[in-house]
Amino acid sequence: MKPTSSTPRARTLAGSLRELREAHGMGLRKLARILGFAPQALSLWEKGLRVPPVASVALILGYFKVSGEKQKHLIELAETAREPNWVAKELPEISPELTGLLECEKSADKITAWAFNVIPGILQTPDYARAILDNSNLTPTQADSHLLTRLDRQKILFQREPVRYHAIISERALREPVADEDIMSDQMDHLLEVAKKPTVSLRVLTDGTPYHPGIHGSFFVYEYDNLTPIVLLEHAYSSAFLSDKYRVRAYLRLAKQLSDRAMSEEASQTLIAEAAK
Repeated sequence: MKPTSSTPRARTLAGSLRELREAHGMGLRKLARILGFAPQALSLWEKGLRVPPVASVALILGYFKVSGEKQKHLIELAETAREPNWVAKELPEISPELTGLLECEKSADKITAWAFNVIPGILQTPDYARAILDNSNLTPTQADSHLLTRLDRQKILFQREPVRYHAIISERALREPVADEDIMSDQMDHLLEVAKKPTVSLRVLTDGTPYHPGIHGSFFVYEYDNLTPIVLLEHAYSSAFLSDKYRVRAYLRLAKQLSDRAMSEEASQTLIAEAAK
């Protein structure tokens, strides 16, 4: 079935509604029966294949007694779900925006990552990730929560049908002293181990590469069999999800440009091994 909406907001709303229902141990058909929805409609809403009416979202939130900022945010998502792009503020706690990121990752068939300053989260070791989180103005509790979520995200590389993951990593990201030498060495060893998987491709773009637009920041492209690709741009305190075709095409072209300039997988592994020493 061709979706009427596959925007970042729609997918975030879909994931949030599904998580809300599952958190209360409620089956999809039971909730549909209680609230008077067709089970097929509720299923499409939770998959992001259809945008639910705002009134239906309000009914679901009311049934589960959701109030305050969470209620306001999800209603806003329902009202704006068809808008193609989304600049999302990064909150200290596990936010609806992170739900959107998780939804993009776990439903993708292929992910292309351009890492300019740090190793992508899906490829980070626990110690490397902790070093980043400990210097991110988070409380210890918040850092623990983010760490567990980040490590859980890595399951998409090892599940029964793993996502195809293509990472282009700048040499700068390999050398950036995020943590002490032992942690950095372990991180490089982890990259080499993950690179053995047939569904993972790791390639390095060396520091001597001529100017390219990728120096302006990291980005991720999520591609799907029957849905519009989504691009994620990351900044320290905000993220931008893009799905309009012109911007997505531009980042697909940039990803190809970076890939064309990167070292081969074999040469990249040699450089990573040298960084691990």
